[in-house]
Amino acid sequence: MAAASGVSSRPDLLDPLEVAGLGGIELVAEGVVEGFLSGLHRSPYRGFSVEFAEHRPYQPGDELRYLDWKVVGRRDRLYVKQYEEETNLRATIVLDVSRSMGWSGDAERRLTKFDYATRMAAALALVLLRQRDATGLIAFDDEVRLAIPPRTRSGQWHVIARALTDLAPGGGTAAERALARVTDLLRRRGLVVFVSDLLVERELVLLALRYLRHRGHQVVVFHLMDPAEISLDRAEEARFVDPESGESVVVSPRDLGREYRTTVDRVVSAWRGALRSSGIGYHHVTTETPFGFALRRAAEGRARLG
Repeated sequence: MAAASGVSSRPDLLDPLEVAGLGGIELVAEGVVEGFLSGLHRSPYRGFSVEFAEHRPYQPGDELRYLDWKVVGRRDRLYVKQYEEETNLRATIVLDVSRSMGWSGDAERRLTKFDYATRMAAALALVLLRQRDATGLIAFDDEVRLAIPPRTRSGQWHVIARALTDLAPGGGTAAERALARVTDLLRRRGLVVFVSDLLVERELVLLALRYLRHRGHQVVVFHLMDPAEISLDRAEEARFVDPESGESVVVSPRDLGREYRTTVDRVVSAWRGALRSSGIGYHHVTTETPFGFALRRAAEGRARLG
């Protein structure tokens, strides 16, 4: 029972659809991040480099190992050492909100890719801002729909969370003009977290991401897919519709299942190889993956850049 209770208190480890049912984007992201950070503090992982900044009065919940006993002895009051990051970064989450992101293979059991991505982005932004990293957001489809410059000021996360709440899947897919604008907005070097289902023209996206890497950005790509996009598990004949173009075809999944899965594996492998060979981080994530996975990968990317 103790183990079950521990897991239930960690929204970052739960099914994303279950977590999304707890409330709006802000509430969900806060719960996920609290669970993630509590797990991080209990683990041997130390991804964030820090240096001593100043003392402050002890508050309930502070770790006792940070008590400064010399100061306690002089002042007869409890004080802890407060730390700050050695390197504060500029981080931008670049979110694909094209039409295909609004799809789910099973709406009763899974979030759409868009709903998963917006909640993941909100949680990522909160973690980065808690590390005092200037954090911003860019959303695009066939054009840039939203651009929030990186800031560390108070209230920045609520600005980002509200913007994510107001977004909706767009009407097109990534276009050259949109990606050119994205790269133009990212002039100052920093961490770029690119979240997309990558149902786009590959060479166009690779060109943009490689250009960012060439300019000194640390780039991490989260390739988001619905499990139904990975394998055809239906036995009956079905009509498949392209969410971008509207074109459709009727096929029997049973006849095409093995060939389809081989094709998907080949596409994923091609993205992974092309991006990693260019020094770009790549993570394949499904909408069933707990949000904590993305937070860990983003933390690792930030630590390498710091």
